[in-house]
Amino acid sequence: MKPRVAITVGDPAGIGPEIARKAAADPRVREVCEPVLYGPPSEHEFAAGQLSADAGRAAFDAICAAVRDAQAGTVHAVATAPVNKLAFSRAGLPWKGHTDLLAHLTGSPRVAMMFWSEPLKVVLATIHVPLAAVPAALTRDVLDGIIELTAAELPRFGLKEPRLALAGLNPHAGEDGLLGGEEGAVLQPAVAAAKARGVRIEGPFPADTLFVRASRGEFDAVIACYHDQGLIPVKLLAFGRAVNVTLGLPIVRTSVDHGTAFDIAGKGVADPSSLWKPCCWRPNSRPVGRPEERPLHSFRRRESGTRQNGAGDPVERQRVVHPAALVQRDEAPRGRQESSVGRLRAPRSPAIDEKRRALRARADRALGVFPRRRAGGRTELSCRP
Repeated sequence: MKPRVAITVGDPAGIGPEIARKAAADPRVREVCEPVLYGPPSEHEFAAGQLSADAGRAAFDAICAAVRDAQAGTVHAVATAPVNKLAFSRAGLPWKGHTDLLAHLTGSPRVAMMFWSEPLKVVLATIHVPLAAVPAALTRDVLDGIIELTAAELPRFGLKEPRLALAGLNPHAGEDGLLGGEEGAVLQPAVAAAKARGVRIEGPFPADTLFVRASRGEFDAVIACYHDQGLIPVKLLAFGRAVNVTLGLPIVRTSVDHGTAFDIAGKGVADPSSLWKPCCWRPNSRPVGRPEERPLHSFRRRESGTRQNGAGDPVERQRVVHPAALVQRDEAPRGRQESSVGRLRAPRSPAIDEKRRALRARADRALGVFPRRRAGGRTELSCRP
């Protein structure tokens, strides 16, 4: 029997109702689950693109109904379309969005927002907090809880012993206190305590390079200190393809990675792909998606054999693979050794080193950061203009 997935329409004045209907009717969604729409009655109309307390209350009511059914076992998961935080506020609701509301409805003492995409997984230590308030909100208790929760929850998603990295709060991760003291006072002790408990975590690292390292496979997930620090790299690499997952809930809840888009609401042009992926996504699985919908910096490798396209013509089969997999598959290592940063890699040989350099260059060009250029026999790092 297919699982039943509740799809809440979000703010009814935004694009939520449109993408929810389209996702529920999508054959890719119906192939893997039975979608059930939750929203205001059809006779209750809302002006498209207009902020209102009524719309905020309607979105709230739909979420509450879906959560009640999930807790009762009537549905097996909840996928949510975006809500508007200001509409919530005008409706007199104290919650800033889905995450804290779901924690309240389910009685969950600690939850976290995770964005899951193929190139990058990011967990937020703080969520909807003004930037000026982040240092005070980033306490040892908060960090200890987020690290512990992330390490405990990621095995549900196929990462049995996740390699975690903590991003620094300040530029250059504080530069030994020169650019900020939070790393030495809070972040480093939190990492040390987590390591003592057996958690595989490193950091804090400068955030300007950490996300590149994670996208190349050095870490399974990054814990970001604040909202935009984590979401900017995710949306650069996988906008519309990332799945928002709430960790720490007794129910499965996924969501889109964007907002209500009032500017295009009611025009019939909203792309529902950002919602059908959360509908099809489940623990212990990778996000659903055809190769052409995978992140642009993934690498395609031609394999032997053919398949037929929609017109019945034979075409070469392609599969998306990670750059590191190309090295390991093309030339199996004779053994393994530890690198200077603790990563396992194949023993050095001219052939493997040349492949690594080529793959790094391809990754640099695809990601658009730190392309390597030879100058005077030395390798220099610079940003692409």
